[in-house]
Amino acid sequence: MPAIKPTCVRDLKLRINLADVVSRVVTLKKAGAGRLKGLCPFHNEKTPSFNVDADKGFYKCFGCGKAGDLISFVRETEQLGFTEAVEALGQRFNIVIEYEEGSGGPSREERSLRQEIFEIHDLACDHFHQAFKGAGAAGTFLRTYWVEQRRFALELADEFKIGAAAAVDEGLGALLLKRKFSEDAIRQCGLFFVRDGAMLALGSLKPRFRGRLMIPIRDHQGRVVAFTARQTGLTPEDDPAREAKYVNSPETPIFTKGNLLFNLDRARTAVGEGRPFVLVEGQLDALRCWSVGLKSAIAPQGTSITESQLILLRRYHTQVECFLDGDSAGQKAAMRFLPMALRAGLEVKFLVLAKGDDPDSLFRERGLAAYEEVRKTALTAMEFAQRSVLPDVAAASAEQKSRAAVTLFEIVHQADSEITRSTFLQENAAYLHVAPSALLRDYQNFVARLSRQAAARPAAATAAPAPPANTAQSSEHHLLLLCLHFETLGKALSSTLPHDWIDISHPAGVLLNRFLGEFEHDTWPGRDHLDDLLETAEEKTLVASLLFDRPGIDDPVKVANEGLRQLRTRALEPRLRQIELALANAAADSNSDPISLLRERSDLQRQLRQPLQLPVAV
Repeated sequence: MPAIKPTCVRDLKLRINLADVVSRVVTLKKAGAGRLKGLCPFHNEKTPSFNVDADKGFYKCFGCGKAGDLISFVRETEQLGFTEAVEALGQRFNIVIEYEEGSGGPSREERSLRQEIFEIHDLACDHFHQAFKGAGAAGTFLRTYWVEQRRFALELADEFKIGAAAAVDEGLGALLLKRKFSEDAIRQCGLFFVRDGAMLALGSLKPRFRGRLMIPIRDHQGRVVAFTARQTGLTPEDDPAREAKYVNSPETPIFTKGNLLFNLDRARTAVGEGRPFVLVEGQLDALRCWSVGLKSAIAPQGTSITESQLILLRRYHTQVECFLDGDSAGQKAAMRFLPMALRAGLEVKFLVLAKGDDPDSLFRERGLAAYEEVRKTALTAMEFAQRSVLPDVAAASAEQKSRAAVTLFEIVHQADSEITRSTFLQENAAYLHVAPSALLRDYQNFVARLSRQAAARPAAATAAPAPPANTAQSSEHHLLLLCLHFETLGKALSSTLPHDWIDISHPAGVLLNRFLGEFEHDTWPGRDHLDDLLETAEEKTLVASLLFDRPGIDDPVKVANEGLRQLRTRALEPRLRQIELALANAAADSNSDPISLLRERSDLQRQLRQPLQLPVAV
């Protein structure tokens, strides 16, 4: 890949606010002076431990330990290389990227496959949208379908870039070939059927979507990653999926349907306390909600809701209203959703529609007022579960109540809080008209049975690998921290600390050794310009983590002196023990020189007794 000028990277970091980058992925809230906090995007958590210091330009998660700057954040969350991440930030914030002389910028062949597929989807989205707005037969037909049959406004189509795929190829493949996208990107983008082994040429690219209304699917950062295509009267008879009402893009390097929620990129900015996410069944339901002013609607990608989708949702807000169709399929989907939502730590309510109703038809006829009316009769998680499991509790036998209780226990057990579980059990006892103590005993028996079943399962074939040794509290770690936060100590440390005292078997030692070399030769660039000195992702993470918080050290020289003393002890005492052993065996070892050993022992003991004082004051 072509080299980007270091001055350009520094300029990028100065001009872009880290919070603007992170907030595309994580909902951030103020957490003290200059700090923002949210749920970590790198591991599943329910209590926010991901911190952003926009002034310093660093983030750190105190849960999983991830730390870095805006470039590392983009690399981690978008799976990009360094150059690609810088280029993506430059494009996003309109900053020109400068390359080292002679490198000439990236060629098509040098771009990552993922980045190319993102670009292909941007072009395809524009291509389909222009066809929708154009004077051609497909555009005319699908605009009429959109307005008269679906009863949506054309302004909504512009806002979401709704598109039209003609019944016959209208040149998308030719456009991609003309732009010289790589063969791998065109084959794997999911927009065409391409025979294995066939030469990539215009005649071999058969469009996957023909005669359909095209709905762009965006990830939570707003990038087009796929399409949902709605069958219409234009869909040709020879379409392999002619009978399918909706056809989705296949999974690609940038699209996994179980990991995305339609409209999350917009809805996440509309939620807040008292303004929950509203989960609807399909994309057109979500579009209908948006059109009447309900901006927090989201929908799965034509599949059942998944754990990954709920974990993603939990990053932004904990409250969700499930607003699925009133038919049996919709109710079954809601029951599948409930235990997963409880495991994810979401607070769930259910908006129950009459049989045959759906959000699209409801809002089309009555507008946003219909939502407020349905909310008045919203059911809590356990109320919905009770009515679904045992609708006619008054006529239920003892055996029916017992079976219903077991089903409810399975749901209660998914909650992540003892208080929540206790509350659910009390609600279930009241609903089933049984004594709370009896229901509690049955629940405890249920949990005990689960534990016995888990214990009876065969153990894992291999034990989990031991975690790496923790070097966070090493002397090298403390001295590295001092070098970064009290830079005036660096020169004195470099002249006092012998390099062979430093343990370079872990990143803190490697960096301390390297940084002291820079101080020693008066080439230290300053802590804000360390990119050229950091060689691995582990080193970058360590430095970002150390820079995130200024340590509460009143006397850094005292801390440095103690660190030097510890390193000296670690370096010299093993040799002292060797000498003591050699002296003890001197009579039996004719090759040893007791006089030399005694002198060396005396010298080492003198060094260890001598105070170490760093020749500097801060």
